[in-house]
Amino acid sequence: MTLKLEVFESREESEAATPPRASVAEEERLAAYEQGYSAGWEDAANAASQEQGRMTADLARSIQALGFTFHDARMHVLKALAPLMQEIACRLLPGVAREALAPTVLETLMPLAEELAEAPVELVLNPAARTSVEILLGQATGLPLRLVEEPTLSEGQVYLRLGETEAQIDLDRATSELTAAVRNFFGLSEQDRTA
Repeated sequence: MTLKLEVFESREESEAATPPRASVAEEERLAAYEQGYSAGWEDAANAASQEQGRMTADLARSIQALGFTFHDARMHVLKALAPLMQEIACRLLPGVAREALAPTVLETLMPLAEELAEAPVELVLNPAARTSVEILLGQATGLPLRLVEEPTLSEGQVYLRLGETEAQIDLDRATSELTAAVRNFFGLSEQDRTA
């Protein structure tokens, strides 16, 4: 005994449910389209990559050119300033240091005098600097001072002795060190330019 089952769908519905099979020509056309689309995408990606590489190289060249331009401009400015700075260091600083000697002595002397108020302060200085130092120290009344001339000291050197304590003021050395620093700076800048 065989069972027979009833079919609920009609023949028209089953034919409509299965899509019609595309023709071989249509499939070839779709495959060609996909292949062309992929090739176009690859070409666009390669072109974008090449353009990015070109832009990066151009940017690197521009930055390098700016670096050279900045370096050249800096060297030009330093070369132009070198004579001025050397003249300031050689001619102006010694005069300024001579004028600053007396105020510097007073500035160094006051804290020492406050420490040992009763002990006499001995100033050892060059005879040429005595007048300017005496004038300024005359304004600082109440300090027991004793000026000692020492011709072996330069005009910018002063020793302050207060009991066992001694302080040295050497504006000549400071001036020469500053002058040497200016010369070395511009000497190094010149070496940078030639390197």
